[in-house]
Amino acid sequence: MRFSRAVVKYRIPILIITLVLMIPSVLGMIATRINYDMLTYLPEDMETVKGQDELMEDFGKGAFSFIIVEDMPDKDVAKLKSDIEQVEHVETVLWYDTLADISVPMELLPDSIYDEFNTENATMMAVFFDTSTSSDVTMDAIKRIRSITGSQCFVSGMSAMVTDLKDLCEREEPIYVAIAVVLAVAAMLLFLDSWLVPFVFLASIGMMILLNLGSNYFLGEISYITKALSAILQLAVTMDYSIFLWHSYNEQRARIDDPKEAMAAAIKETLTSIVGSSITTIAGFIALCFMTFTMGRDLGIVMAKGVLFGVIGCVTVLPALILVFDKPLQKTKHRALIPNMRGFAKGAVKIFPAFLVLFVALVPPAFYGYSKTNDEVYYDLGQCLPDDMDYVIANSKLSEDFDIASTHMLLVDAGLSPKTVRDMSEEMEQVDGVKYVLGLESVIGSRVPEDILPESVTSILKSDKWELLLINSEYKVASDEVGAQIDALNAVLKKYDPSGMLIGEAPCMKDMIDTTARDFQVVNAISILAIFIIIALVERSASLPFILIMVIELAIFINLGLPHYFGQSLPFIAPICISTIQLGATVDYAILMTTRYKTERMGGAGKKDAIITALTTSIPSIIVSGVGLFAATFGVALYSDVDMISSMCMLMARGAVISMLCVILILPALFMLCDKLICVTTLGMRSKTKTKQEVLLK
Repeated sequence: MRFSRAVVKYRIPILIITLVLMIPSVLGMIATRINYDMLTYLPEDMETVKGQDELMEDFGKGAFSFIIVEDMPDKDVAKLKSDIEQVEHVETVLWYDTLADISVPMELLPDSIYDEFNTENATMMAVFFDTSTSSDVTMDAIKRIRSITGSQCFVSGMSAMVTDLKDLCEREEPIYVAIAVVLAVAAMLLFLDSWLVPFVFLASIGMMILLNLGSNYFLGEISYITKALSAILQLAVTMDYSIFLWHSYNEQRARIDDPKEAMAAAIKETLTSIVGSSITTIAGFIALCFMTFTMGRDLGIVMAKGVLFGVIGCVTVLPALILVFDKPLQKTKHRALIPNMRGFAKGAVKIFPAFLVLFVALVPPAFYGYSKTNDEVYYDLGQCLPDDMDYVIANSKLSEDFDIASTHMLLVDAGLSPKTVRDMSEEMEQVDGVKYVLGLESVIGSRVPEDILPESVTSILKSDKWELLLINSEYKVASDEVGAQIDALNAVLKKYDPSGMLIGEAPCMKDMIDTTARDFQVVNAISILAIFIIIALVERSASLPFILIMVIELAIFINLGLPHYFGQSLPFIAPICISTIQLGATVDYAILMTTRYKTERMGGAGKKDAIITALTTSIPSIIVSGVGLFAATFGVALYSDVDMISSMCMLMARGAVISMLCVILILPALFMLCDKLICVTTLGMRSKTKTKQEVLLK
């Protein structure tokens, strides 16, 4: 109670300090770098990651792109190549005139090389940058190249994809937040009992969101997915706590005349309930930190931090705002739209066997769809962009005109003889889907000694430590075919050079597929175990954690199983994150109802009456919370052109509704079925219910 009274007493200083903290928070948010490259979250000890570092250290080459030039004379292409070479951070541009003077006919090249780099109306050049794929300066260089090349040229590669993704997200993000805010406020206006309180909630939650986003500065950078989703998720998840406090304050106001005393009592009561609820939510997000694919840690830390800020704001800033605006809040109160739910609760409890049958009937198809959805996710990061983006158009040109769907890079020991490298290249070219292997040996042929070539040419593809070769493939990044191809190429490589490394977008993507497949199992297990333990401790029960998690897992299975039945493919990160987010965010509904059921049962109410009362009192809060989460995410899902964000928001929106229905309909039925077991396995319930029954019998 001391803390509650201190908040009430120092409400004005609390608001002043919070407003002052908004200044460094906004500056910190602006200064936090946003990472748009998913491949940078691969573990640093992977060979593909080490290979990228070697490429940068030894050759000064990082990012790589193909540029397709259509309907342009050779002399103009040569001029264009020269202009591109002048762009800051472009390290090398490989084209015909890199090896021979433009006056020498291009047709004198070996047929295999000429045909691969030219079509009837187009030619292709390879560009290396001296910076990493997703660095800010690389993206600036891509924009500069596009401005130089004009409409006849198309820039492909991961850096082009990251550049387009960044531009699209930066255009959409202010609209995401506006949509989420407007729809969340609309939901609260509909379901709460005051016209003003949604805006007070929004002010409190908004300040906590800014504190959370500003404190991300200390992380160095966050992913674009984290940035896009964190504000929306924090708004939706911590809205519950604001609703709990408002309802508690209204109950206390009905008993206590002094608003300050009523608020102190409300803070004390709310603090106890939201701490237990928030711990489970935080545990769900912390589970993401155990992913070896470190984007999970990025999202997990930011969201766990967001929930913590949400709890702090709910018991400090929100009470201060409510007291400051108490008079207008009381004047703008109206009758809540949600009617008394006792009649519904009685009906639901009466036909509880039907919901048990529904529960049993839903499990097999939900689990089957869930297991299939996990097998049908896509990993091609370019697939999340709309078809009219420059990168997508360039990639289509590369595939259609040159039959190149992906490019691998090969680092082999510079000490290998030219004959060994040629033999290895020829064997690699026999691997299914390999178009050709491009290196010094393939360009100059066996008749031209390397020694006579100028150092300016050999240094492009050879250093004292490594020789660089390019492998162009007909197979798309992240496809099963390219995965098998990479395994076959690695087998050939290790035979000739055990220290050699196969790197590039497709090999990195294959590592990401292997990594996230393991992560999915680990994160699921950790989140379920952590939440199980927390529920067991909070509810002091051995059986209730099983019951609550069964209900929530069914909701998750249904949500993640539906894409299989709808024929949809989800981005790879969605099932991993959504299962944890849905578990952490919607366990609040189940805990709210369970706690009230326990309280009623331990107070001496019969099984049926206790469940009816718990359902009656919980439904309004569950509906407001569930509809709030749905509203905050559904509009973003419909609006966003970034499929990764759209898919995750749609899953969160649908998951909120499914979890809400499962808790309202199925959880009470399981309480009816398992009441005796719950009483026996929950501390304090057996003795208190038994004592009450003995009193009634006497």
